[in-house]
Amino acid sequence: MPALSPPHSNRLRLRRMGIDTYQEPVLYMHRDCPVCHSEGFEAQSRVEVALNGRTIVATLNVVSAAFLSPEEAGLSEAAWRLLQPVEGDEAHLRHPKPLESLGHVRAKVYGKRLDAAALDAVIADVVAGRYSDLQLAAFITACAGNGLDLRETVALTRSMVNAGERMAWGEAVVMDKHCVGGLPGNRTTMILVPIVAACGLLMPKTSSRAITSPAGTADTMETLAPVDLDVAQIRRVVERTGGCIAWGGAVRLSPADDVLIRVERPLDLDSPGQLVASVLSKKVAAGATHVLIDMPVGLTAKVRSTNDAAQLAQYLERVGDALGLRVRVMRTDGLAPVGRGIGPALEARDVLSVLRCEADAPADLARRALALAAELLEFGGAAPAKGGLALAASVLEDGRAWAKFQEICAAQGGMREPPVAAHQQPVTAPRSGTVIAFDNRRLARIAKLAGAPKAACAGIDLHVQLGAVVERGQPLFTLHAATPGELAYALDYAMTQPEALHVMEEAR
Repeated sequence: MPALSPPHSNRLRLRRMGIDTYQEPVLYMHRDCPVCHSEGFEAQSRVEVALNGRTIVATLNVVSAAFLSPEEAGLSEAAWRLLQPVEGDEAHLRHPKPLESLGHVRAKVYGKRLDAAALDAVIADVVAGRYSDLQLAAFITACAGNGLDLRETVALTRSMVNAGERMAWGEAVVMDKHCVGGLPGNRTTMILVPIVAACGLLMPKTSSRAITSPAGTADTMETLAPVDLDVAQIRRVVERTGGCIAWGGAVRLSPADDVLIRVERPLDLDSPGQLVASVLSKKVAAGATHVLIDMPVGLTAKVRSTNDAAQLAQYLERVGDALGLRVRVMRTDGLAPVGRGIGPALEARDVLSVLRCEADAPADLARRALALAAELLEFGGAAPAKGGLALAASVLEDGRAWAKFQEICAAQGGMREPPVAAHQQPVTAPRSGTVIAFDNRRLARIAKLAGAPKAACAGIDLHVQLGAVVERGQPLFTLHAATPGELAYALDYAMTQPEALHVMEEAR
């Protein structure tokens, strides 16, 4: 190989590699690259890439093969989106400034409490993209379990709010709602937002995508209408309709939360302090004044006992109070999935059925949504004490909720019908008997193995409820998948997990 001329100011030509690294920026450099040698870069080094006034920090992967020249720097899709280069642009590569805030993370690993200044520094660097996924995982793990006390949680929540944009609505009462999670199919938000908005209360709902579940509200709503709205679009929708159901990740409302969620998902960690900071930082940033928390409690839900529920409720209320939020927690039944569908399109189908007041709409989903809507209406002063349920039910039954939902969808960019899976397979009862238990976690895992939420049509369609009497060979649920491979993968797992939907054989 001919000798390479010395690099000028550590510049390399940029090349788009077309490699999906999710949201983590990754840089690719050849092992013989002169910049690698001169700067001492190695695999997993953090490298600052600067071009036309934009700067990113990326994780280095070293290439030995000939598909990348020693005079080129390859960028993953995430890095390309952030830097916005043109193929062949020359970027300047260098070591990033020392990550001083990582010292606070190391201190936390060894049990030290973090003060507001330390958390401000960590979150500022997280939002600026200076943390690799490995470093983010260290921070998340250090805070997991009961790693954050009340003071730290309040400080973390404030840091997350201050690192992004904040919305203000000029109203004394702005409603919001969040579900703690762990209960498949519990898609009440899409029903109660139009009910609340139809009653004259403002409800600008920004929702998350799935973290550890087969569908988040944003994933489900996206099968019916666009959810990637910026702040100006959210404001226009809310001013026109009184409500919205948008994806919070499309706006800079607590942007650190979206970065942390990216790493929490594969770690499957969702500790109390981080959960509270995640939920309430988004609510403060979205301009809410009144927040209702739906807290399902059950052995296989996220909150498993009444004692855990009481502690978490108090935690949410105390942190909310410190941040000027009125927080009300409503404990709900977390023993079984809500509705029939588990997965974005199947859950959207259930929501439409309830809003349209169809005869075969899932009654449990309707009851739950009405109970939460009633609490919101009373909490916000749109209904008197004990009068919320009657008002919510009338708005649903006379079609005002359905009309408002269509209005919101139209304002967000137009309504569509959810997709239907090309591949379906029923799973039948192994014996005759009574359905005595659901394992929410196993059912969620089956739906994810079928492709949800990435494949919007994928998931589980339940055919039975708790207490149902079934015959051997009767379908318990139907698997939905976009591809035969995903269907087979989910089916293989489902057949080894009879506890996911437990049928007790009848005594003879």
